[in-house]
Amino acid sequence: MDRVLYNGKIYVERDRFAQALWMQDGVIRAVGSDDSVLGEAPEGSERIDLGGATVIPGFNDSHLHMRMLGENLKLVQLHNAASLQEVIDRGRQFIEKNAPLPGTLVAGFGWNQDYFTDARRMPNRHDLDQVSTEHPVYFARACGHAVSVNTLALQMAGITSGTPQPEGGQFELGEDGQPNGIFHECASRMFADITPKVTAETIADDIATAMAYAASLGITCVQSNDYNEENRHEMDAALALLRERGGLLTRYYAQNAFTNPGTLAALFEEGYATGRGDDLVRMGPLKLFVDGSLGARTALLRGRYADNDKAQGIQTLSDEVFDELVRIADEAGVSVVTHAIGDGAIDKVLCSYEKVIKGGDNKNRHGVVHVQITDKPMLQRFVDSGVLALIQPIFLHYDMYIVGDRVGPELEETSYAFGSMVRMGIRASYGTDCPVEDLNPFENVYTAVARRDLKCRPEGGYFPAEAVDVQTAIDCYTAESAYSCFAEDRLGRLQPGYLADLVVLDADIFTVPHEDILKIRPVTTYLAGRPVYRR
Repeated sequence: MDRVLYNGKIYVERDRFAQALWMQDGVIRAVGSDDSVLGEAPEGSERIDLGGATVIPGFNDSHLHMRMLGENLKLVQLHNAASLQEVIDRGRQFIEKNAPLPGTLVAGFGWNQDYFTDARRMPNRHDLDQVSTEHPVYFARACGHAVSVNTLALQMAGITSGTPQPEGGQFELGEDGQPNGIFHECASRMFADITPKVTAETIADDIATAMAYAASLGITCVQSNDYNEENRHEMDAALALLRERGGLLTRYYAQNAFTNPGTLAALFEEGYATGRGDDLVRMGPLKLFVDGSLGARTALLRGRYADNDKAQGIQTLSDEVFDELVRIADEAGVSVVTHAIGDGAIDKVLCSYEKVIKGGDNKNRHGVVHVQITDKPMLQRFVDSGVLALIQPIFLHYDMYIVGDRVGPELEETSYAFGSMVRMGIRASYGTDCPVEDLNPFENVYTAVARRDLKCRPEGGYFPAEAVDVQTAIDCYTAESAYSCFAEDRLGRLQPGYLADLVVLDADIFTVPHEDILKIRPVTTYLAGRPVYRR
């Protein structure tokens, strides 16, 4: 079907706007003035008067977890809980409302002990025993790298003081020598037997829930970390079900968490390699982890934590295994993107990438996800090697209040250096790491341009020299994200020949005061020229 949007402010590229856009068969055919586009489009085209509204390319979130988002929309919601008691109360209220059978897992997500006003500590098993002693309780921290469980969950999983500490993670012991219910970097493995079993149907339902939410926020492409060795067939089947049902409301680019060197080459031969698929569903990079989170002090630093000289973070993959995974992927022409938050972790990732990138030609577009704790020489290494940075400006909302304490003032000043990355020429794309943070792209853009939290603090911004302007933020969220998934020739711009993925906004994101960006919402979201969300 032919559609023409006219009488608008359509963002084409930096400092260039048009009035009208013609879409046909899912592709943009013309962009320009009202007269030229309306004259070129066929008679009988649907003509939509934008009334002066601003139109931008659909947002492309370069790193998130769609299946987890869909799951979490159905769990105990613990984000922004202001106290430990509120976490307990929300769990009790969930059980009262939903009446799960005794023995059924009660899972929640989103607590952050740094927001607690009554006890600045992580919940332990005794706290969660107050939620229930009849249900196993499993509450994950907002970062996903720490989990608290109750006593029944420990018993059902068979975890005792005699259980060996897992490789690449740890669980805490209380003063009584027994597990206190707090797990770092290992909970999903250790509680796998008591968590619900996934099927293609449950995965499809979770992703459909998440895609509907994404479309409502103007997101038309997601680069999502959902695949692993165990679930790959169910993931394939789930996405096929969504395609069959017309339920793919965003494009899906898979980030694949395959971590077994012995089976990796075979997986690539099966087709789980960068580029397989089409523009609706495509296999993307190998996704690896080498550390944890700053909030949980599991991000790997080169030195010690400034506020805990016994802590340096956790390295979740050995250098030898990580190097081998990168080598196998690079030789197969497969991209690698690696979670690395601390400067120690980023250094290890860059060292490994530099072994396979020749002469700065990063042909497979290896990247680092998060890139939080840095100094200028480290950023220069990104420039020299052509390594991509997949970053989350929204992390500033919370991290600005802890980063100085964690790493000290000197390193704080050169971290979260989003402005420097762009000025230095690093290929930087934006994402949310949802559900670690909300999927909302307007909050993400706001934190990038204002360098303030979602309550508009501090006045003047946090290290404001690292702010970017709105056009740069939009480009990082669209054109740069398209580059990170090898689609820069057809996604991320509103130009002839590009896929017609775009969002009509209810305010002009380019001219409103920065704080008003937080209020902006889509009027209509188009995927391949088809409305997938209308307000």
